[in-house]
Amino acid sequence: MRILAVDMGTGTQDILLFDSSGPIENSLKLVMPSATEIAARRIRQATRDGRAIVLTGVTMGGGPSTAALNEHLKAGLRAYATPAAAQTFDDDLAAVRAMGVTIVSDDEAQALNDARQMHRELVEPIELSDLDLTAIRRALASFEVPGDFDGLALACLDHGAAPPGYSDRLFRFDHLRRVVERRNDLRAFAYLPHELPDYLTRARALLSCPDIDAPVVFLDTGPAAALGALQDPLVAQQDQQLVINLGNMHALAFHLAGTHIYSLYEHHTSLLSAEEIESLTEGLLAGTLRQEDVFDRHGHGVFYADSPATRQPFLAVTGPQRGKLKDSRLKPYFAVPHGDMMLSGCFGLVWAFAEKHPQHSEEIEARLRP
Repeated sequence: MRILAVDMGTGTQDILLFDSSGPIENSLKLVMPSATEIAARRIRQATRDGRAIVLTGVTMGGGPSTAALNEHLKAGLRAYATPAAAQTFDDDLAAVRAMGVTIVSDDEAQALNDARQMHRELVEPIELSDLDLTAIRRALASFEVPGDFDGLALACLDHGAAPPGYSDRLFRFDHLRRVVERRNDLRAFAYLPHELPDYLTRARALLSCPDIDAPVVFLDTGPAAALGALQDPLVAQQDQQLVINLGNMHALAFHLAGTHIYSLYEHHTSLLSAEEIESLTEGLLAGTLRQEDVFDRHGHGVFYADSPATRQPFLAVTGPQRGKLKDSRLKPYFAVPHGDMMLSGCFGLVWAFAEKHPQHSEEIEARLRP
């Protein structure tokens, strides 16, 4: 069975073509610039060229693309966006207009693009999407690899569409807490398309992109990385684990017994020094870390779901910013599932696919087993 797993981060998109017919170490892998980084590069090129931009497509991750859009507008250049594309930058379209973006209909966006083609006007069309299967297939075809898949497993971090006036950080953490309260298991963060809550607008847009009729699963990037880290043999054999995923934008820690969750916290990696990560982690394990300790320092939150028998779990770290804890007093183990840390999220995605499609679980888990 061939499953394409795409873990869409802020800095990179990590891609695994899992094939259950052979050792997982032989599965094809790509670590490429993230979709929002690609969009940012295209916006910056338009800025350098002095062109207005027309943003179309679907809602996707912000971060780099938001920064590039702000730079473009500060340069005095025009930016147009369809409603779906505009929600990349804020779910409240009034806030996007306040940035200086002109919201246009799909027909108006097409008319702007047609005018560019006919009269060579200085307008650059840029399509937004977290998933570009055409580009992935093109890359695979360069190495004579077929671009057909038996399943898709997709991940991104979705803050959710918060009500006006409600914190995006709190709204996302409310979602994490609700999932754990409903079913205390890391795999509970996995969704089939029809199961996705309406408020997870980025995730829903991501799942709308595939052009193939194949089973699809969605999983949040943080739980995906933790599920991947649990596939490291040394991590897997522990009674309890504390897994920290230090992504390029978000830091998410889970105190676990396998996939059972005792507690978690989420923050922003760029705002944390090594000492602050150590303090947050020690507070989580001691049960003394408070919501205000995280949120008031521009993080998301902390949640205690269950009481562990011991507060001395095995500490494992994954993620592209794991180097922050290289010389930490916590003495963490750098998890390397199946020999590749950067694919932790993809390995977690494949496990989630097996969870949501039990008819394939035996052949998939036989290859994932540490």
